[in-house]
Amino acid sequence: MTRGVAILGSTGSIGRSALRVLERQREHFHVVALTAYGSAERLREQAAAVGASFTGLVNGQGTAHAGGVTATGPESLVTAATMNGVDIVLNAIVGAAGLEATLAALREGKRVALANKETLVMAGELVCRAAADGGGEIVPVDSEHSAVLQCVTGRPDTELRRLILTASGGPFRVWPAERLRDAQVEEAMRHPTWEMGPKITVDSATLANKALEVIEAHHLFGLGYEDLDVVVHPQSIVHAFAEFVDGSVLAQMGYPTMELPILYALTHPNRLPDRSAPTFDPVEAGPLTFEPVRRDDFRAFTLGVEAGAAGGTAPAAFNAANEVAVEAFLAGRIRFGEIADVIEGVLSLHVPRAARELDDVLSVDRWAREEGAKRCSSR
Repeated sequence: MTRGVAILGSTGSIGRSALRVLERQREHFHVVALTAYGSAERLREQAAAVGASFTGLVNGQGTAHAGGVTATGPESLVTAATMNGVDIVLNAIVGAAGLEATLAALREGKRVALANKETLVMAGELVCRAAADGGGEIVPVDSEHSAVLQCVTGRPDTELRRLILTASGGPFRVWPAERLRDAQVEEAMRHPTWEMGPKITVDSATLANKALEVIEAHHLFGLGYEDLDVVVHPQSIVHAFAEFVDGSVLAQMGYPTMELPILYALTHPNRLPDRSAPTFDPVEAGPLTFEPVRRDDFRAFTLGVEAGAAGGTAPAAFNAANEVAVEAFLAGRIRFGEIADVIEGVLSLHVPRAARELDDVLSVDRWAREEGAKRCSSR
């Protein structure tokens, strides 16, 4: 019996990788639903190729897939995530838009293979509560969190002492601070290891992405921020270290590819053979090096971790301010160095409060976006 899968964000880089994985695993999984933001033609092609019975176009009009059930608008995400016949929801949406679909799927007892880290950053407590109340399951797709999960699966939570996530360092790893401020969009888009969408690529250049991952790890693995560390690892071979209470350290390693963590998120805690997976060669992988994060130069990282430690609605404010600032940078309205300035300005005005309900999170998200937009337009 195959398991039904819905992919939210199927036309993005993670969604396309997931479809390649599912094509190789057709005897175990079948695609029920696909959604995309605005790429109607690509969505039509994908749906026809995999036989999806539902397609949703979030920012579109008319029919996306004439041969099946179709919906348009943001509500199509929740519809796809809660459909009968969907066992696993792969949430690969970028940004805050994926939150409500994740909550809905978890409340209905589904597995959420989560590549949308903003969901846990904005509303980690709400997401974990939805999973507990509905019997749903959160399995991370990010390579770092997948690595941790692979290291700790089968071990009691009380045995885990510390986590160390790795970061490639992005395209500006060795740039001096004075040069960073005026980095251009095309330079920020030249990630040395991963091929990703524009927003997450810029987040990797500022290291804001790693701050989001630290917050995500806090919710996924239940550790305090004092027990969550990050090191820069340019080769992107080691994806995370897990340190246990007896001092033992386990690392998950492999060539940089998102297809492995996607497959593991679908099959956890089991594994399936994948004929496309390359054989690992330690010699070919070359010398592995590790460096500290330059926290003063990459302030978006520091601000994000501080927001996570503050808790409540602070991570939602950080996430929203970062999204607005990155959008402004990509549009040429602010400089690279001003991304952190915008975030810092928004957080300086925000007084964190408890995030008990979805409205608590969404109201802060709206406020932070408005405040961030003001700061971007005044520069």
